[in-house]
Amino acid sequence: MSERKVLNKYYPPDFDPSKIPKLKLPKDRQYVVRLMAPFNMRCKTCGEYIYKGKKFNARKETVQNEVYLGLPIFRFYIKCTRCLAEITFKTDPENTDYTMEHGATRNFQAEKLLEEEEKRVQKEREDEELNNPMKVLENRTKDSKLEMEVLENLQELKDLNQRQAHVDFEAMLRQHRLSEEERQQQEQEEDERETAALVEEARKRRLLEDSDSEDDAAPAPPRPATRPKPTAILDEAPKAKRKGESWERSVGTLGTRSQLSGLVVVRKTDLDHGTQHSQQVLTPGAPHNQKPADPAPQTPGASSLSQLGAYSDSEDSSGSS
Repeated sequence: MSERKVLNKYYPPDFDPSKIPKLKLPKDRQYVVRLMAPFNMRCKTCGEYIYKGKKFNARKETVQNEVYLGLPIFRFYIKCTRCLAEITFKTDPENTDYTMEHGATRNFQAEKLLEEEEKRVQKEREDEELNNPMKVLENRTKDSKLEMEVLENLQELKDLNQRQAHVDFEAMLRQHRLSEEERQQQEQEEDERETAALVEEARKRRLLEDSDSEDDAAPAPPRPATRPKPTAILDEAPKAKRKGESWERSVGTLGTRSQLSGLVVVRKTDLDHGTQHSQQVLTPGAPHNQKPADPAPQTPGASSLSQLGAYSDSEDSSGSS
């Protein structure tokens, strides 16, 4: 079995290359190539802009009967990206460029037109000088005058640069900076003065409004009482009536006469007899010269409970006697 990929093929001894039939292809055949738009163009059908560098699948063919110095000229066919209209352009080896043929117009040709105009003027001048020697002298005189003017302008520029070379730009910048700082300081002072004037005016207006409101408005409410300090209770003297206050809260006041005080009538005779009997009785073991204890003084403002107690004591004393 022979190899699938071979580099050297076998030629038999009786091989004659002239007997091989040649493939006859038309000279104007077309090839499909991938290219980019060589310049900016605009479609004539839909007005779509096609910019330089846009890629196309183009058909390429050789232009018949057009040759420049033995170099063939090629034509390319592309389609508009919007309306699919056919656009054609071909090579221009004379100007190393491309020329538009059909379907679109080329844009931004100002530089190319300027170069063509300069070439045309230069060619006309050369043709004119070739046949007219006086024109040659005149053109030379114009050129010399133009050259002298250019040299004078160049010298003026040099003198101006030398004159400006002695200028101290650092001092100029420093002076400018100082002037800017002074101007900013002045503006700040003016702003402060205006602010102070506005504040003073507002204060005067507020004082006038306050005085008017004091004349017309009602008297101000009293100030709230100041709260005592938490440690002020340590400085106060101890109260002796605290026990009485607790008694009054639980039982009642003893100094005030209750409503039942009028219902009890005190027997004066029994009270007097009981007091005398208590004074005569002496405690055992006590000396005779010792004075009996004074009876408890009766407060004129005793309560009903104290009166009832005294009344029961009087009855007990009278019964025991």
